[in-house]
Amino acid sequence: MAEVIRLDIGVEASGDGHRMALKGPATLADASALAAQLAALPAKEPLTIDLSGLDRMDTAAAYAILSAEARSKEAGGRLELTGASSDISALIERVRKSLPKPEQETAPRLSIADRLERVGRTTTSALASFLDSIGYFGLFLARLVESIVIPSRFRLTALVHHCQEVGVKAVPIVALMSFLIGVVLAFQGSVQLRQFGAEVFVVDLIAISILRELGILLTAIIVAGRTASAFTAAIGSMKMREEIDAMRTLAIDPAAALFVPRILALLLMLPILGLIADVAGLLGGAIMSWVELGISPGMFQTRLLEGTDVRHVMVGLVKAPVFAIIIGVIGCQFGMKVESNAESLGRMTSSAVVAAIFAVIVADAIFSIFFAQIGV
Repeated sequence: MAEVIRLDIGVEASGDGHRMALKGPATLADASALAAQLAALPAKEPLTIDLSGLDRMDTAAAYAILSAEARSKEAGGRLELTGASSDISALIERVRKSLPKPEQETAPRLSIADRLERVGRTTTSALASFLDSIGYFGLFLARLVESIVIPSRFRLTALVHHCQEVGVKAVPIVALMSFLIGVVLAFQGSVQLRQFGAEVFVVDLIAISILRELGILLTAIIVAGRTASAFTAAIGSMKMREEIDAMRTLAIDPAAALFVPRILALLLMLPILGLIADVAGLLGGAIMSWVELGISPGMFQTRLLEGTDVRHVMVGLVKAPVFAIIIGVIGCQFGMKVESNAESLGRMTSSAVVAAIFAVIVADAIFSIFFAQIGV
């Protein structure tokens, strides 16, 4: 039996690092041992590998040496190959060129023109989405008028179902949120007004803040997050399963069957939810005022009736139908934008929530400016 010649690996410390001498054949059989020896040496210290004693080398051994070279370079060290024959040097270079190179993604530097283009595209997209929303609102009005003119087209069962979904089931979270907001307003207001001996005015602070702004605004934000996403997910799922195309095939108008009951349910239920939020907020403020300031419920009621005008309630409730239309139209609009994949459904659902909340806040700001200008 012929004797198997193995690779001889000699390692010795030199003045400025280590020196490794390889003798014999550097093949696949010895690649693991060579890689282990190279890994055991400190990557930060200089290493010289003498290849003059090699009879031959295959790609496995060359890969082990080049891997050690890459580790040494990454650690800030240096690996030098000496004494290699022309064939071995050529093999090492071929393996080096065949190694996968890490992809380095460099962010392109944007010029002023590129930045202006981005701003322009974003503005155009927002304007197109706004015009699309107006189109869906017009479609809702047209189908609503048709349902009123032709009562047989009105889907009362769907309306009652959506009233329960968007209104009745939202009562607990809306009432709890508004109650806690009233508690927070009373507590923070008492801390500040106590410094001036004007604790009784905390009733005015709570009443005007909740009845005029916070009650209906926070209710609309909660409904936007809860209902706009539900509308988009429901209509988007139907579009993914091609149910809307099937409705058109059966001569069923998707706008009349899907948009009108949902948006109309919001129009009916959001003012009611706003009233519930107002009552819960005043209740939370009254309880905290009693606990923190000693203002009895009777005194709170008296101050509330004397210092708060009914116009504050009307200012808050006037916003409710507008917020309801904004939330319903955006939820249905983004649902119709869903494509035939789940990733699009998730993206449009989150986009609908963001757009609805943003639009509600913008509308509330416009209302505030308008009422301030007319002195209400």
